[in-house]
Amino acid sequence: MNPASDIARAVREGQTTATDVATRCLAALEERASPLVAVTRILTDRALAEAKAVDAKLARGEDPGPLAGVPYGVKDLFDVAGLPTTAGSSLYADAPPAAGDAEAVRRLREAGAVLVATLNMDEFAYGFATINALHGTTRNPHDLERLAGGSSGGSAAVVATGLLPFSLGSDTNGSVRVPASLTGTYGIKPTHGALPLEGVFPFAESFDDVGPFTQGIDDMALVWSVLAGAPLSEPDTDLRVGRLGGRFRENADPAQLAAIDAIASDAPLVELPDIARARSAAFLITAGEGGRLHREALARDAMAFDPATRDRLLAGALLPDALIDEAQAFKATFRARLDEVLADFDVLLAPATPCAAPRIDDPMITIDGKPSPARADLGIHTQPITFAGLPSLAVPLYRPGLLPLGLQLIGPPGGEGALVAFARRLEADGLIGATLPQMASQGAAA
Repeated sequence: MNPASDIARAVREGQTTATDVATRCLAALEERASPLVAVTRILTDRALAEAKAVDAKLARGEDPGPLAGVPYGVKDLFDVAGLPTTAGSSLYADAPPAAGDAEAVRRLREAGAVLVATLNMDEFAYGFATINALHGTTRNPHDLERLAGGSSGGSAAVVATGLLPFSLGSDTNGSVRVPASLTGTYGIKPTHGALPLEGVFPFAESFDDVGPFTQGIDDMALVWSVLAGAPLSEPDTDLRVGRLGGRFRENADPAQLAAIDAIASDAPLVELPDIARARSAAFLITAGEGGRLHREALARDAMAFDPATRDRLLAGALLPDALIDEAQAFKATFRARLDEVLADFDVLLAPATPCAAPRIDDPMITIDGKPSPARADLGIHTQPITFAGLPSLAVPLYRPGLLPLGLQLIGPPGGEGALVAFARRLEADGLIGATLPQMASQGAAA
């Protein structure tokens, strides 16, 4: 599928209609999405109604918005008016329908975007693999025998395949950046709280954020401006760049480290303090907040949960309050120390995941020389960044013919504009950029 900016331009200029774009997109989803196990619901009636509304605005001479007629999908934890918000769980399959759209969905609709699908995820967003007991395991479009990552794996897979120009996910500890890295797409976790969370099923309030996936940096800036309600301010000055060292170089693919060193060979290596402790504290807070959120449901019918999710939520619900309080106190100290480090940099470079996508039949990765579950540890490099509430943009290394690998561009709070500006330079130099998988060339829509 064409970039969002190109689709919107073609619709506004009358080269096509939003209805035609939506019709072709819906047909492509019906014909090609099944092998990915990425789509949970195709929203045909809603999509066609929204597309017709865009065309009607144009017919009246009105501006339909910067995303006129652009189709997209959302992770299955965003409120969609008239549908139950399942958060990927059978527990909420028959929940009362949402009274209205999530705020992020509302803003996209007002900008002319057309919602066509809800997308697969780890149950309650608890995992880095999108292994879902209800819907199945989302597959990586670059190799259907490999994981797409999670918990926003469905959102990443449909964009990586070219079925949709952009999608929405959520990121608590890496749930946008991990699947972006494994599928070769762009994905952003904003400064904590920078994008609207109203109407998004929560996981851990301390860390939850909304984040889009795109195939290019231009579309990322466009979608960001709509979600944030203001244009992204990109600096045109030289940016101060650093390379994260220590734990960020201990568990990484050699190609990631080579790319980082090639991008910023003269940039200093930066050691962030207490990274291992920060990740441990993030685990505790996430488990504690998630467990408390679902405590009543667990007490009522624990066996209804996905077994892998249930055990982790039960463990979190049993954590003592004093331990969670200690982790929260350390979070404040850690963030203050990071602010001191970040005062000297606009962009810090790090791996997004420690490796390329693992196989579905052997979902293990190597951490510190030992096998470790991918579902828990693919976020080893993303979780400490989330812990500090920093913005982080996952960008795909340009690797035609190879499994995707991604980097993180990390900035100070409110520094998303610098991250996008730096990514533009890397994309222009051919160092980063999405590579469509083989299946994407089979009849792309729009």
